[in-house]
Amino acid sequence: MPDPNATSTLEQLVAEIVDGLGEAATSPGGAGRSWSRGGVDFAVAGPFGVEIRLDRQVAAAAARTPDTAPSPRGPDWIRFNPRQLDAHALDRLRAWLELAHRRAAE
Repeated sequence: MPDPNATSTLEQLVAEIVDGLGEAATSPGGAGRSWSRGGVDFAVAGPFGVEIRLDRQVAAAAARTPDTAPSPRGPDWIRFNPRQLDAHALDRLRAWLELAHRRAAE
């Protein structure tokens, strides 16, 4: 069963990673928070994890990794809700956010 505090911890981690990338705006988004660059949303944290906008091929591959699923936001998005924030989960989160941040500027 997922840790009930994981969402807030996950949201905090996303915020820390995105803050380190620069050139991103954040805003409240429903039950969580969203991040955008150049007016393009690239990450949204909420009660069901973090949703990240990648490209279709990367999202399709990412959705097959642990604790990851397609997002209802569309084929470019994944939902990541790790049961445990171990080193592997953190590596995936960081890589996906970096890619999403770069793509939002394109």
